[in-house]
Amino acid sequence: MDNHGDDYATFVRSRSHALLRSAYLLTGDQHLAEDLVQEALARTHRAWSRLHQSGNAEAYARRVMYHTQVSVWRRRKVAEDLPGDLPEQADRSTDDESITRRMALARALSSLSARQRAVVVLRFFEDHTEVEAADLLGVSVSTIKTQTARALDHLRKRVPELQEFRTAEGTGR
Repeated sequence: MDNHGDDYATFVRSRSHALLRSAYLLTGDQHLAEDLVQEALARTHRAWSRLHQSGNAEAYARRVMYHTQVSVWRRRKVAEDLPGDLPEQADRSTDDESITRRMALARALSSLSARQRAVVVLRFFEDHTEVEAADLLGVSVSTIKTQTARALDHLRKRVPELQEFRTAEGTGR
C-alpha cells in the first residue's frame, strides 16, 4: 500500500506542471486551472490501483480534465464583463514587440468561448486529431471542425499577424 502511495506522489510531482499548463490553456485562468488539476488528480488517486498497473494515469487525468471542463460549459453562467482593454504600448524594441504580440494573442485566446478554447488547445497545443479531440470532448467531429474554424477566424480578426497562419484544416490533422 505504501508503494502505491509513493508511486502516486511521484506521478503528481512529475506531471502536475504539464497538467496545469494544459488546464490553464483550457480555462484561461490560473485559479480555475489549479482547481481543474486538483479535481483530476483527486479522481486519479481514487482510481490509482488500476491506473498504476496499466501506465495510463496521465491519460486518465487529462481525460478527467477535459470532461470536467465540458461539464462546466453546460452549466448556466452569469456573464462577466471586464471593463476596457489594456492600452497599446509603444514599440520600444523587438522584446517589447514580442511581449505585445503575446499579450494580444493571450487577450484573443481569452475572448474565445470555453469550447473554442478547448478545441484550439487540443488541436494545436496538444496536437490531437479532429477525431481524438471529438472523442476527448464527447462531441462530434463536425463540431470540432466548426469550432476550430470559428476560433481561428476569431483569432485572425483579433490578431492580424495570424492572417498568414494556415493549417491543414481539411486534412483531419
